[in-house]
Amino acid sequence: MLKKERQTYILHQVNVHNRVLSADLSQQIKVSEDTIRRDLAELADQGKLIKVHGGALSQGYHLSVHAQEVYALDEKRSIAQKAAKLIQDGMFVLTTGGTTIIELAKALPPDLKATFFTVSLTAAIEYMQHPNIEIILIGDKLSKNAQITVGGEAQAKIKQIKPDLCFLGTNAIDITHGLTENDWEVMQIKKAMVTTAQKVVALTIAEKVNTAQRIQVCDVHRIHTLITELPPDNPLFTAYKDAGLEVI
Repeated sequence: MLKKERQTYILHQVNVHNRVLSADLSQQIKVSEDTIRRDLAELADQGKLIKVHGGALSQGYHLSVHAQEVYALDEKRSIAQKAAKLIQDGMFVLTTGGTTIIELAKALPPDLKATFFTVSLTAAIEYMQHPNIEIILIGDKLSKNAQITVGGEAQAKIKQIKPDLCFLGTNAIDITHGLTENDWEVMQIKKAMVTTAQKVVALTIAEKVNTAQRIQVCDVHRIHTLITELPPDNPLFTAYKDAGLEVI
């Protein structure tokens, strides 16, 4: 694989999954981790991604990111519009972070009266734009990579909540491995959310469907609803419907 092709592949993986690990990219492309680190450094110098210890983050994770820099923004807005229709007045809603969750916050009806619990500071700021929404920010250690709170205290607080809906930003999902992550601390937070919620809704662009990362959050049967930008009758979702998931 030529250098340009390699860097195009790396950038696509970063944009789709938000965060990538150098070790995983090395295995996928079959080059050394030193080569991957040099590629990441070059792409970071070009402003195309954010280089972090052990890998890289999408530019969409930067607090000052402009809307036009968010990957698959139109698709994420479509997902957000579908997800917002599930929320009713009086509900307790639990959310992770990420760019699709931010779009969900922006898509909420201005007169909605609900209580939102979140581990994401950026999501909380967006929820603040809605005058009738109560916001509870779940505190603990802040993950600089994932930009959410993580740790044992956050997990304990999450387990004390019994939300009507839990919206999960999704890194990867497939029928065999379920919902998966590449960050151990993020996995623990999402697992706590799945355990406590009455209904779990996975939000994901279709590119992440039938992909897997190294760390399992939960089996696919623990997810109640899958929302993507595609119509629910798309053949991509046949196996998920057969497994009992509602697809929107």
